[in-house]
Amino acid sequence: MKAKVVLISGGSSGIGKSIGQFLKSKGFVVYGTTRSPEKYADFEHFKLVKMDVRDLESIRMAVEYIVKAEGRLDVLVNNAGIGITGPIEETPHEEIVGVFNTNFHGYLNTAKAVLPVMREQNAGLIINITSIAGYMGLPYRGIYSATKGAVELVTEALRMETKDFGVHITNLAPGDFATDIASGRYHAPVLEGSPYKTAYEQTLRQIDEGVEQGQDPIKVAHKVFSIINTDKPKVHYKVGSFMQRFSLILKKILPDKVYEKLLLNHYKL
Repeated sequence: MKAKVVLISGGSSGIGKSIGQFLKSKGFVVYGTTRSPEKYADFEHFKLVKMDVRDLESIRMAVEYIVKAEGRLDVLVNNAGIGITGPIEETPHEEIVGVFNTNFHGYLNTAKAVLPVMREQNAGLIINITSIAGYMGLPYRGIYSATKGAVELVTEALRMETKDFGVHITNLAPGDFATDIASGRYHAPVLEGSPYKTAYEQTLRQIDEGVEQGQDPIKVAHKVFSIINTDKPKVHYKVGSFMQRFSLILKKILPDKVYEKLLLNHYKL
């Protein structure tokens, strides 16, 4: 049986890199994407191709290149994403649009680009890497939560629309993992005189500590591997610490205001 061909958007670092390395070790043909492959001239973990998820032509060319080289495309791991923090009132509109262009439109357009290939094969799998943050509106991360929550919902619809084509689509929501996402995240500036200054500074420190103390992203890679080897993937998967996963159970069973109070207490707001 031929090795499955996997495309991982945002594969040059962090979770995407871990997924790619692990899948390659398991015998998959792996292509990762990056906007700037010239920065990774010494990258030897798996093949990197140029792709910007904000650019439709870039996506088309990358998918076409892989299909021409391999003759098929079996798995898309939609992983490329950016973080954003800040008081919603003080976050510039262009930054909000920018993160939606990457985290939502980028995912959607990459999925749309591979669907004709997978439909023709009558086989394929799309795994959208979302976030546990997408299940709740987190203070000072509300825009990020919104982008990931939007992907979770559109995946539910897309699964039903493509059910007759042999294509499976699922979400995988990680909690906090030790990656370099903070370095590429847009931070709304902490403004002197802002009514949000003290609370935002405090929350920002807590967010960064959570990433620094996060788990090894190889756990996400193991989960991706498990999903690939599942005949009928579920709609939603989560991977993270016990408390992060348990927080989603609490959100389902607790009254909204009680859950809100738990979040406020957690962030000391």
